[in-house]
Amino acid sequence: MMNLDSTTMVLVLALGNLALCSLLFFFDYGAARSPSLASWGLSRQVQAAAWVLLALGGARVLPEPLALPAGWALLIGGVALEAGSLWEAANRPRWRRAMVPLAVAAVLVFLVCYLIDDIGLRNLAALLLLGGFYLLAAAALAQDWRQAGMLQRVLAIAIALLALVVAARGLLVLVMPDGWRWLSHELLRQLSSAALYLLMLAGAFGCLLLARERLQAELARRETVDTVADVPNRRGFFAMLAPWMALARRPGLPTALVVLDLDGFKRVNDGYGHPAGDVVLRHVAALCKRQLRDSDQLARLVGGEFALLLPRTGAVEAALVAERMRAAIETTPVKTERAMISMTASFGVTTIRADDSNAILLQRAGEAMRAAKAAGRNRVMQAEEGGA
Repeated sequence: MMNLDSTTMVLVLALGNLALCSLLFFFDYGAARSPSLASWGLSRQVQAAAWVLLALGGARVLPEPLALPAGWALLIGGVALEAGSLWEAANRPRWRRAMVPLAVAAVLVFLVCYLIDDIGLRNLAALLLLGGFYLLAAAALAQDWRQAGMLQRVLAIAIALLALVVAARGLLVLVMPDGWRWLSHELLRQLSSAALYLLMLAGAFGCLLLARERLQAELARRETVDTVADVPNRRGFFAMLAPWMALARRPGLPTALVVLDLDGFKRVNDGYGHPAGDVVLRHVAALCKRQLRDSDQLARLVGGEFALLLPRTGAVEAALVAERMRAAIETTPVKTERAMISMTASFGVTTIRADDSNAILLQRAGEAMRAAKAAGRNRVMQAEEGGA
């Protein structure tokens, strides 16, 4: 890519990547890193080693026939690994796995080109392969474009444009050996060198900021989501309930609330352990979700107690939904590592009233649920119309 008179730029890239590796070492130091972030960190180390080899070869510290092909091969592999880590972060494991054979094939193609022509064809192959892998990295960042944040979108566009600049020099060498108008090979060499430097910065700091952004989003999500059952927690439930409480003061279709509590759930935790209890909670949440419409909401309040918010549903219809859930829970044992566990649940059903507060609404549904337990458990009870 670069002639040996640009050793300074290669050295800057080498030192820059080494500095970024040092920065990554202290990023979330001591915390468990995600597989994608760990792979990305490894890719930066490989790229740093590649640029160091290229710098040493350009300065004649190491023999060129050894340092240059090894450095370029490592750089191509490192960029491919970086693209793979971004595909992994985008939850596209098939594309991540494809990066390994693609990287091996690309390195072999480069080495063949190097043996044929260690200057012209080498530059052509290296630039095109690097540009291609950077475009794959940009494509990974462009996944789920509508849900992506502004930072992720900017990174995807910037990396794609810079990758095209890198690949453009290789294409110009192939199709226009004498350059094109004012765009000389020397100018394009300087532009591609700058593009590689910017790719290093954008790929490093951008991805670190993106990892931090995703971590903060996950922490915010956990404030309102129960991570065991993967449904909203108590706080998330009250956030969902608020607009329906306001609508209950206006004429219109009713909104129902169902509270269910797993019968003998403490016995499961005590007898089989909390991991088995977690399996039961996930199993019950999945069974309940199958009975719900898209507009319905399921949340876990505490322990084995769940709440169901059923918009535009009366008490009779809500009791029928609860009955289907009750039957599904009763007839579907839970398979855990230690045993098959049969569960039942008791349900309390009510509708939101115009003068309800959160506390009164939950109290009324809870009293109906406790009445179901007192009547023998494993049944559905509706709250009394004139109850609290």
